[in-house]
Formats: sequence, structure tokens, C-alpha cells
Amino acid sequence: MNPPFIWRRKALKFAALALCAAPFAAQAQAAPAPIRLALIESMSGPFANTGEAVFRNLLWAVERVNARGGIKLPGGARPLQLDRYDSKGQNEEALSALRAAIDDGARIVLQGNSSATAAALVDAIEKNNERDPARRVIFLNYAAVDPALTNERCSFWHFRFDAHADMRVAALMQVVKDDAAIKRAYLIGQDYSFGQAVLRESKRQLGLQRPDIEIVGEELHPMGKVKDFAPYASKIIASGAQAVFTGNWGNDLTLLVKAAREAGFNGSFYTFYGNALGAPAAIGDAGIGRVIAVADWLPNVQSAQSEAFYRAFRARFPKPADDYVHMRMQLLIESLAQAVARAGSVDAVAVARALEQADVSLYGQRGRMRAADHQFQQQLVVGVMDKQGSPGVQFDVEGSGYGFRVVKTIAPERAELPTTCKMKRI
Repeated sequence: MNPPFIWRRKALKFAALALCAAPFAAQAQAAPAPIRLALIESMSGPFANTGEAVFRNLLWAVERVNARGGIKLPGGARPLQLDRYDSKGQNEEALSALRAAIDDGARIVLQGNSSATAAALVDAIEKNNERDPARRVIFLNYAAVDPALTNERCSFWHFRFDAHADMRVAALMQVVKDDAAIKRAYLIGQDYSFGQAVLRESKRQLGLQRPDIEIVGEELHPMGKVKDFAPYASKIIASGAQAVFTGNWGNDLTLLVKAAREAGFNGSFYTFYGNALGAPAAIGDAGIGRVIAVADWLPNVQSAQSEAFYRAFRARFPKPADDYVHMRMQLLIESLAQAVARAGSVDAVAVARALEQADVSLYGQRGRMRAADHQFQQQLVVGVMDKQGSPGVQFDVEGSGYGFRVVKTIAPERAELPTTCKMKRI
């Protein structure tokens, strides 16, 4: 066999392979671009654990949408892509991250672990969307619960999926009003818009629901800067308070309850976020029957669907330290997927209008968006800390041996509060 023939045969073989590969290359080139979601959150600093918890929840929700083929659009189904941007717990860093996310092609922004940051992002997004209509952005808020964000500071571009502070306080009061043992209360919170709102509304609602309770302390402390809460714990004990009301979150909550336990405080903690991120383990047996938390969902909600939901999350993230799942973040991503499909495009205005009509269900939990102010409406539950294995406490928190027994369920229509929003619509 002569060499020229060998080379001709090889050339024909390579040509045939190229022809076979061409359709696959064309398919790869035609693959729809992902819909980019920008998570702007503290991924470093004192609240890094909260940012990582959010990322796990949203990642799981995004994976669920992509596993079923992405979001169906006229040009073909498109997957979601979750990109993370570190705000370092600073507003200026968050605004810088927003600019970077927009430059990177993201048109959906997610944030929540600071109402002050959320307010700064709302203002920046309003300006961006007016100045640059071709790069408009929608803001999905999963945890910034300052009531102003869906009242006097409401925005067409902002959608909140967590119950705001007044709604959460009202839910806690459903338990407080039945606790006749409380005669003196201490209010403490982080010194920024959200912490101030919690104290203000707690004081107001205590006056309405339990005027017999004396408020013996009312204090705000710097957010994320207090390393030793022992002086605060001493003041709580000296006041004679039998209950502490706080909206603290992250290390500010963990360190507070730990200091109170070590100082010998035997009263109750009425919290927004006492059900995870180290708080149950920090307070230990002293919290049994005394630490109360309000949430949109808790692992010990007594239903087969709820149990399946929780077990699915733990299968995805089996480490005890990763055990902090939020139903509302799952509903947020489901609402977004529904809205994009309904809009038939990723145009910000079309998606925002579709989001106003969002009505989604997952594992038996339903939520709907209220178009008037873009405040998500869903049921709330209140739980009391107890040992795992106690009646109603099948699951513990973060491997601590402590979980939360659901003692009150507030239906969406009862959790709903009026709004003062006067939204400028597009």
C-alpha cells in the first residue's frame, strides 16, 4: 500500500468525522444562554455564615428548576445560573457588587440579610432602571424585613418573599398573649432600620395585646461589632425581665443568647431567628420551652409533604452545620421561574408584571405575591425549642439535639397586614 493512498484514506476519514461532529458542534453553539441570577450577600466577615446559608438554599432551588429542563421560553428552554457577589456586610461593597453584576449580564438580583443594604439596592436599582432601560434589573428580597420596603419605600422593581417585621411580631404576639407568666419584658436589637423597626413594633403591639406587661429595658447595639454580650446580659438580669424580644440575627443573636445563658438568665427569648445558625446549641437546655421563633416554615411542621421537603434538603446538604433550610427561598425561585415562563421572555418589565401575579406551591406550602406592594403572602408558624424526640420534635437543628415544636400556625389571611404603598408602576 503506497503512502499517498494512506494519506488520502486518512483525509477521507477525518472529513467523515468532521461531518459527523458538525451537528453536535452546532447544537453546542445554539445552546440557550443561562439566565443569570446575582446573589449579593455577606460571604466574608462576621455574617458570612448567613450568606453561605442563603447560597445553599438558592442553589438547591436553582438545581431543582434546571433538573426539570430549565425555564421554557419561545427560543428554547433556558437554565438558571446563580452567581455570588460578596458584599462583605457593607452597603458600598453591595452597590459595587450590583454594578459588577449588571456588567456581567445579570438582570435578577437577590439579597436579604440587611434591610439597610436592601434599601440602598432599591435606590440604586431605581436609578439604574430609569437611566439605562436596556439593562433594567429586578430585585428579589428573601430576608430584608424592614416594613418600609413594601410601604413608604415600595418599588415596582422590588419583591419581598419574607414576612416583614410587623407581620412577624404580630405572629409572635399570638403566643405572648397566652403566656400569663410574662410581666416584665426587655427589648434589644441591632441599631439599624430593621432592628429599630422590631423594637418599635414590639413595643406597640405589647401595648395593644398585653398592656399589663411592663417594658423594663429598651436597647439598641451596634450591628456585627459586639464581641462580648455579657454587659447586656447583666442588664437584662438586673431589670428583672422575664422575656426578651429581639430581631437579632447571625452572630449577634448567637452571642446574645449564649451570654444570657452563661449569666443565668432563666426567662424566655422571643426571636425572629432563634431556630438556627448556632443559637440552639449556644443556649442549650436553658432554652427548652423558653426560646420561641417565628418563621414561614419549620422542619417540624406536621405533614408528610413537609417531612419530605426537609429530608430532601438534608440529602443534598448532609452536614449538620449546613442545616438551615428556608421554604420561602424555594418559593422565590419557583415564583421567578413561573413569571419568566408566563412573560415569555427575560425582559425586566414583563417579568416584573408576571411576578405580581405569582402564585406557587411546593411540598404543600403555598404563597402568592400581593401586587399592591409586592409583599409575598404565606402562612407563618411559631415554634418553641425542645429536645429532639420530645412530642412534635422529630428533627433537631444543626445536630444540636434541639428542635422547634410548632405551637401556632397563622394562616396567610391572618398574617396579612395592610400596606401604605403608593407604587409608581411602569
